[in-house]
Amino acid sequence: MKVSIVIPTYNEEDYLPELLDSIKNQDFADYEIIISDANSRDNTRQIAQEYGCKIVDGGLPALGRNKGAKVAQGELILFLDSDLILSPSYLHNAVEEFEDKKLGIAISQMIPLSDKKRDKVLHEFANRFMIMVESIKPHGAGCYGIITRRSLHEEVNGFNESLDFGEDSDYIERIGRISKFKVLRKAHVLVSTRRLEKEGLKSLAMKYTKSTVYDFMGKKITAEELNYNFGYEEEVSDKLNSENIASSANSPVNNGKKRVIYSVCGEGMGHAIRSGVLLEELNSHYDLMIFASDRAYHYLSKKFDNVYEIYGFNTVYEDNRVKNKKTFVRSMKSLPRDLKENLKLLYKIARDFKPHVIVSDFEFYASLLSNVLRIPLISIDNMHIITQGKIEYPSKFKKDKLKAEAVVRSFIVRPERFIIMSYFFPPLKNKKSVIYPPVLRKEIINLQPAYWDYILVYQTSTSNLKLIEVLKKTPYNFVIYGFDKAQKNENLHFKIFNENEFFNDLENSQAIISNGGFGLISEALYLKKPVYSIPVQGQFEQILNAVYLQKSGYGEFHEHISLESLQLFLENLSKYQENLSTYQGVGNEEIIKELTCSIERYSKEYK
Repeated sequence: MKVSIVIPTYNEEDYLPELLDSIKNQDFADYEIIISDANSRDNTRQIAQEYGCKIVDGGLPALGRNKGAKVAQGELILFLDSDLILSPSYLHNAVEEFEDKKLGIAISQMIPLSDKKRDKVLHEFANRFMIMVESIKPHGAGCYGIITRRSLHEEVNGFNESLDFGEDSDYIERIGRISKFKVLRKAHVLVSTRRLEKEGLKSLAMKYTKSTVYDFMGKKITAEELNYNFGYEEEVSDKLNSENIASSANSPVNNGKKRVIYSVCGEGMGHAIRSGVLLEELNSHYDLMIFASDRAYHYLSKKFDNVYEIYGFNTVYEDNRVKNKKTFVRSMKSLPRDLKENLKLLYKIARDFKPHVIVSDFEFYASLLSNVLRIPLISIDNMHIITQGKIEYPSKFKKDKLKAEAVVRSFIVRPERFIIMSYFFPPLKNKKSVIYPPVLRKEIINLQPAYWDYILVYQTSTSNLKLIEVLKKTPYNFVIYGFDKAQKNENLHFKIFNENEFFNDLENSQAIISNGGFGLISEALYLKKPVYSIPVQGQFEQILNAVYLQKSGYGEFHEHISLESLQLFLENLSKYQENLSTYQGVGNEEIIKELTCSIERYSKEYK
């Protein structure tokens, strides 16, 4: 037998028949159903008998699943909650993907049994979140279709029966340590929203957020600590006031222009700067509503009307390295607030504004809104070179690549068009994707580069003291930004960031020392400045930028700075400058044309 389906139950006469019917109607027949019942007082056992299920005595969820698995005959075990419904071909798709990917344990994606937009948004978010973190840590909240091998279940001694909360995540993690874990892409279960309706959005979000944060910190939490019996609360508190969102501003104006929501990632300044260039062009042709987080909001709100601030995700860096666990914990702590406020704002404006299309520069919530409201989505960024390009990179960065790929795929889902900007041009995987040179601001394009007697150093962290020690030992002069101080120390000239002064220093430098950030590298190459790149460790996008920087002959990629490699780079500047002499590297007009055509082509038609 291939699959044993184990379903713990307690008084589930209202839900169990629909689940059993959905199993019976599958196009896959090599299975058995085991009902592990905790002494139900209704007709649950009688229903199970009528459907020909095996029935064993159960208990709390962990105990019930273990008792069901103990009598299982299948090679694989599928654990389901009783209030689920399997989508058509679920068993076929799940088993096929599980075996093709040689998995040891997997979880299913969810579709809510609800017509409410709120419920669709929340479950779509949950699906994407689980995909995003699957390469960081095997994890799953709620037994919404856990499939594993019976041999592995026995090897880890099943579910931990001492846990009264989070036993499913603990189980997935333990099997994930000794096998391969994945969120199934084709297999979906339809899930009841009864718990969400009973407890309310805020209380349920807080509970799962806290439990997930604890899980990623390696801590266990009990149902009592979570205050499982939360009271009823309002779905969402309305914190939007008339000063921020005036209905007259959001209502569509019948002026013949297409209406566009443009949403911008706020991490770093690269997304904001290039979006500013594109929005200046789009502003005269379309009615725009702009959403941005963090630094992108502060930058764009000074340039345009109708810019609204949303919360965004931010990566934690320490000692030039990505800290995945701290990034995740920080994001989860703010998730209930971010999810509630962002979706409330975006949904209200989308409802009133009636956009024809959504454009996202790697901004998560706009993509989510697009999929829920079925508004066409256009992706425009540099990140999708990771998923859409046939890229080459050293095999030792494979793990970093898989993590980055999962994040990129979960941030932007099913766009109509991928518009990618890059200074390197690998073959693309499909016809939905196009690639152009970077978008540059006019201040950079108008510079007249020269080569004065210094190297420009740009850092985003003040902790890289080893860099300073190496620079001191060379005979070259350095102008340094990023250490939040203004002083001169022999051959080192530290400066507080000032945009105009930075432009001047960039224009006249001999070369650049920086991390692997796309924006500065693009500007440096346009100005024919070779780059010595030290990418943030674990940040695959920066690693890839540096790999192709070196591959193209425009500079060098180093995982760590050293005196020897820096001196050799500086001695070879003339070679790199010669390689850059034919580099063009500005795609403003081409990308604006492509974006405009995509907006016209994919815009939603309103009746």
